[in-house]
This record gives sequence, structure tokens and C-alpha cells, in this order.
Amino acid sequence: MRKKTIMAIIIILISFVAILYLIDFSPKQTFWGVTFSEQYAKDELGLDWKAAYLAILDDLKVSHLRLSAYWNQNEPDQNKYRFGDLDWQIAEASKREVKIILAVGRKLPRWPECHDPGWTKSLTTNEVQKSQLDFIQATVNRYKDNPNLIAWQVENEPFLQLFGECPPLDKNFFEKEIELVRNLSDKPVMITDSGELNWWVNAAKMKPDIIGTTLYRVVYNPTIGYLRWPLPSSFYYLKSLTVRSLFGIKRVIVAELQAEAWHKAGTDLSKMTIDEQFESFDLKQFNKNIEFTKKAGFDEAYLWGAEWWYFLKEKKSYPAIWEEAKKLWQ
Repeated sequence: MRKKTIMAIIIILISFVAILYLIDFSPKQTFWGVTFSEQYAKDELGLDWKAAYLAILDDLKVSHLRLSAYWNQNEPDQNKYRFGDLDWQIAEASKREVKIILAVGRKLPRWPECHDPGWTKSLTTNEVQKSQLDFIQATVNRYKDNPNLIAWQVENEPFLQLFGECPPLDKNFFEKEIELVRNLSDKPVMITDSGELNWWVNAAKMKPDIIGTTLYRVVYNPTIGYLRWPLPSSFYYLKSLTVRSLFGIKRVIVAELQAEAWHKAGTDLSKMTIDEQFESFDLKQFNKNIEFTKKAGFDEAYLWGAEWWYFLKEKKSYPAIWEEAKKLWQ
């Protein structure tokens, strides 16, 4: 009898998983955006970052952007702000009526995750946090009246501690960051979290207006090599439904959709061969990820890797992914 019960449970679980793989929650329409990093385009891929950015705006004709106010770039010397490059990015996007999510804080998209100015090394933890709040305040006040800025992202994946060169999360201080942004601006606040490695519960407890998830299908581990996530699209939909229902979260979007090859440990993409890059991500995987995102029920998603598509087109004479991406905004 006990064996029969166990077998019944196994059959039910297998049937449930099979059903999850078959369910399609595709929305009527999905709005696509991209994340852009000046530092990544310039320092790792060796691109003319302004040319890459303008191509994203004028050739791809993107409608939505996620940008980052990197602390080390915009306050290279303590209390001396240099917002020129970010001003330019926001102004060019605004000319074209492109909608912008601006990430603020210490931990922001792209390696090393925490983009600390060099001068913070001589400060105590309390002094760093005070300077961090001052920088966030200066950033929010500078851009909050721009009508094309539609949301603030506070920190990047703060509850994921596996990646990046960052100190442990101080949850109380993180709450202060969110409170500061809310006091300065009435625009929505987004908190991001891993779609594969976290359950979004800690992010949801912060009561953001938006939860932004990552969505990766192929990753690299130095020990086992490339790993293809076996998660069905409905896995993300059910997580979204859960945080909406239990925590009253109004919106869940894909803030970081994999659309770029995975970096092998310690190796820049620009130093990997095309064949090595395409082991984890190629044109076929691009289209698979787009369809997977739709099936997961997301109506807004920001692709990760537009700088890389431009790099492939300009440096490697491979425009296929760039040309395929253009279709998203036609």
C-alpha cells in the first residue's frame, strides 16, 4: 500500500510538471526594451559607446531603456558630480520619446556589480552609506522631472549575494534608500531579483511598485560547464501570480532577459572566439528566449546584451542578431 501511495504521488508530480510545460500564458502584446551600459560598451567591448547608443536608438528604434547612474562614473571625486555622459544618454532618449527606467544605488547592472568610487576606500561603513544617500538624492533630484523617466530601480538584485564584488546586504540601509527615493519622487520604484535563484519574497516584502526579474536560459559554471535551465515558462508565471496575490505587487516585468553570450570565468566576451560565444547564445537561442518570455506571460521585458549585438555587427561582421532584434520594434 505504501509503495502504491508513493507511486501515485510520483505520477501526480510528473503530471503536474508536464502540465506546467504545456501551459502558455502569452499576453496580447509585449513591450520590449534593452539595458544599456556605457561602461560595458566602452571598457569591455572596446566600442565607441556613443555610436552604439545612437544605433540602438535610431537603428533598432527601441521604445524602452534601462540605464544606470553608476556611482564611480558620476561622482569620481567626493561631492563633485559629473553627470555629463548620463545627461547625454537621457537627453538623446528623451528626444525620441523613449521611456527610461533609471537604476540608482551602489549595486547596479554589469560587473563588478558594486561600482564604488575609489575615494570610498578610506571611509567607514557609515560614511560610505551617507555618501551613497547623498549621491542617490543628487541623481533623483536631477532627473525626476523628466517625463520620459517612468520608474526608478533601487539597487540591482540586492537579495542575490552570489555575484559581484559587494559587501553583504544591509537590509535596514536598503530600506532607507527606498524611502529616500519615494520621498523625492512619486514615480514607481522597482526592485529586481533573480528569476532562477530566488523566490522574490524578500523583494516583495519591500513593497515595490514593480518587481523586475531576470530570465536566463543558458548559464556557465566553471565546474560543470554550460547549464540549460530546465524550468518551464509557467514557473515564472506562477511566481508572478504568487507575489501579486500575497504581497499586492502591481507589476512584475523581466528587467534582464538573456540576449547575450555568457562570459566564461575571467574572460571578456571580446576575447572569446565567436564559436565560444555561440556555445551559450546564438540567433536560435535569441528567438527561443523571446518566445519563452511571451509564454511566461510577461508583457514587458528588457533585453540584456544590445551592446554585444552591436559588437558582433561592427567588430565581427555578424549582424544577424542585431537585424533579428530590430523586428521587435517594427
